[in-house]
Amino acid sequence: MWIAALLAVTLLGSVGVMLTPDRYAGKVAAAVSAVPALASVYMYYVFLTQNGGAGNALLSPEGIAFGQQVPWIDLAGYSISYYVGLDGVSMPLLTLTTVLTSLAIVSAWTPISERQSQFYGLMLLMEVSLIGVFAALDFFLWFVFWEGVLIPMYFLIGVWGGPRRKYAAIKFFVYTNVASLVMFAGLFALVFNTDLTSLALPAMAEAFRNASGLPEFAGIGLATISFVLMFVGFAVKVPVFPLHTWLPDAHVEAPTPVSVMLAGVLLKMGTYALLRFNFTMLAETARALAVPLAIVGVVSVIYGAMLALAQRDLKRIVAYSSISSMGYVILGLVAFTPHGMGGATFQMVAHGLISGLMFMTVGVIYNTTHTRMVGDMSGLADRMPWTVGIFVAAAFGYMGLPLMAGFAGEFLIFQGAFDAATLGSAAPLLTSLAMFGIVIVAGYLLWAMQRTLFGGFHLETDYEVGPAAFHDVAPLAVLLLLVIALGVAPDLSYDMIQHAIAPLTGGGA
Repeated sequence: MWIAALLAVTLLGSVGVMLTPDRYAGKVAAAVSAVPALASVYMYYVFLTQNGGAGNALLSPEGIAFGQQVPWIDLAGYSISYYVGLDGVSMPLLTLTTVLTSLAIVSAWTPISERQSQFYGLMLLMEVSLIGVFAALDFFLWFVFWEGVLIPMYFLIGVWGGPRRKYAAIKFFVYTNVASLVMFAGLFALVFNTDLTSLALPAMAEAFRNASGLPEFAGIGLATISFVLMFVGFAVKVPVFPLHTWLPDAHVEAPTPVSVMLAGVLLKMGTYALLRFNFTMLAETARALAVPLAIVGVVSVIYGAMLALAQRDLKRIVAYSSISSMGYVILGLVAFTPHGMGGATFQMVAHGLISGLMFMTVGVIYNTTHTRMVGDMSGLADRMPWTVGIFVAAAFGYMGLPLMAGFAGEFLIFQGAFDAATLGSAAPLLTSLAMFGIVIVAGYLLWAMQRTLFGGFHLETDYEVGPAAFHDVAPLAVLLLLVIALGVAPDLSYDMIQHAIAPLTGGGA
């Protein structure tokens, strides 16, 4: 009932906020979002202390935490149910979603001044779908939530975005919607060639992992074809090279709180789906294609970092950094080792916190200076010491500074991938190339900080620059503390992650 309560409270809160007068909408939305945030933190504590040994929700459904299954409908011979539950993969991501939504809503108090009730209502509506994506264990229910994220995000970008907001919103919607169709085709090609009678994800995982006698097309097995189609569909959401072109436009045009959610949570939908569908249901095919998939991940790391190096807009720099960071997740997943897959899952959470913090900090700077261009400002450290200090700390977290969450995730991925059997003799080379991405990250972040934050004060725009308001800095401080907490004590989430991915890696080293 816990998950149903989260969904109900957030959905009803969304409707209520939309009916609230604008002058109260931000405060009411923050109060509403605090309910699922606090509830999920409590659920996390219960899971950590009582369900730490729970297994994988798809492969050992008896270990599902906070599970609930209620028959819903029979459709074309398939039984569909309201089936939700959490394991060590989905629990951290659900908590990330609720906490980041609350902080993003508070960060919107300054920049969002028009149609506030609709904005905050859509933010909460998007949270409903995000909670559902990470909690649903029936494909039909999961797909409803998966597609449901697109609608509020489209309007949040298209109505409250920058000058090219309509173009960015349409591009985002078209890319992700077409990707969903490609994924859907790949998945149901397998469903129709098995004897499935239920669309529950555990039943699908069992059927796909044990499928035999599948047809071939032009000498290529159906499992391989379906894997590639699903990978392409999910990779658009991640995104990885060369399916990433919608991301910079969406980030640059979206208002800052929406960019926080886009980078912090929406991108994790893609990697989460890859882990659940491609690397769990079609694990043998994933192992067979590990090297080309790892190459895609490494190219994304280097290419995303090089694109970020060429940018002058702070938001674009952080946006392209996300492509690079998600490449590490792909490399970790294909390793099929405990530290590789565990580190990749941990990196989803770590990147969600750090990227959200980076975008939020850039937004606070923009609220004051009304520019994001590196050459338009300098010497902000004296005028905005708290904001600049947190920006510097977040940037070092992005670079993999020890005792911060980014270091733990990347170190685990590199350790797990360096001698991965699935990558054979290419493992050391691919891992070393991916590690080089950190050098490029340090290059463009240090360059951007040196130009904008330090030196003599200069500002091209005619605005008074001073310390940011408390409600702007407070969410930054909370996120920074979470980044440090996970870096100092990664076992806060890594142990539960290991229990969930152990069935995929065989529990070996």
